[in-house]
Amino acid sequence: MPDTRHTKVLIVGSGPAGYTAGVYAARAMLEPLLVQGLEPGGQLTTTTEVENWPGDTEVQGPDLMVRMEAHARSVGTEIVGDIITKLELDKRPFVAHGDSGTTYTADSVILATGARAKWLGMPSEEAYKGFGVSACATCDGFFYRGQEIVVIGGGNTAVEEALFLTNFASKVTLIHRRDELRAEKILQDRLFKNPKIETLWHHQLEEVVGEDNPKGVTGVKVRHVDTGEITEIDCKGVFVAIGHAPSNELVKDVLETHMGGYVVTQPDSTATSIPGVFAAGDLTDHKYRQAVTSAGMGCMAALEAERWLSEQELDEGKDETEPLGYGAPVDAAH
Repeated sequence: MPDTRHTKVLIVGSGPAGYTAGVYAARAMLEPLLVQGLEPGGQLTTTTEVENWPGDTEVQGPDLMVRMEAHARSVGTEIVGDIITKLELDKRPFVAHGDSGTTYTADSVILATGARAKWLGMPSEEAYKGFGVSACATCDGFFYRGQEIVVIGGGNTAVEEALFLTNFASKVTLIHRRDELRAEKILQDRLFKNPKIETLWHHQLEEVVGEDNPKGVTGVKVRHVDTGEITEIDCKGVFVAIGHAPSNELVKDVLETHMGGYVVTQPDSTATSIPGVFAAGDLTDHKYRQAVTSAGMGCMAALEAERWLSEQELDEGKDETEPLGYGAPVDAAH
């Protein structure tokens, strides 16, 4: 028989936002239950050196997330290795369905589902995913020892991936459609000083070239954005690093979103368009997208959930499954 669990605070997601929310909710004696999701620890588990986490000159991303999980557990957060496949937010208590078959009911919900890597959406890219095309250098870089590879993008993600891949590759070509990078200056300085990295400006990926027996990438075709001239570059690996999109599948048709799918929250708050539902981290942050800001929002969400729960009047005769209004519209410009 399927199990049903109830909690005052259900936290969905396990990156810096989720684990920090767990710490603060547990310290408020709310006995939170955190469901880790498909990727426990979030994006930092696929990041190597983290140099901007306060208190650590340098820390490995996976190590940081192990510490954050341990901290959340130590103060009383119950952490469950399950994946939420469906959320029902139209009545209270809120209902979440786990892939394990467990049903979770909750008086409040903190959404911290984070973001996922973006893809270009090209047929050739899709055809060679896992066979030379990747969006995770820390996951797959090891397989390209002594090989030539390319990285697509111009932001922090692309530069970090390119720098990391020089640990394995004989040469890394960074392909960017503009004539300057968007990455932090300190990262750009490292990139330009690295003798293994060549930057190809004003180009974008046209096609991934490969063979089928055995299946693998042999090169890429890139197009000059001004002249349209096609150039072919030999390589064994293609790393797409063009940013991330919010993981909003559970709520995109229920909560108000903007800026390409980020969940809208009220100004200076983590409150969403449904009372009792809060959003933190990369699911809602289209501007900063940093581990430290995600953690800060996780703190905010837990404090706001505690305050919201304390304000609810529990009438003895009230129907616990009374339909909810969606609340006043929030400022979509936030």
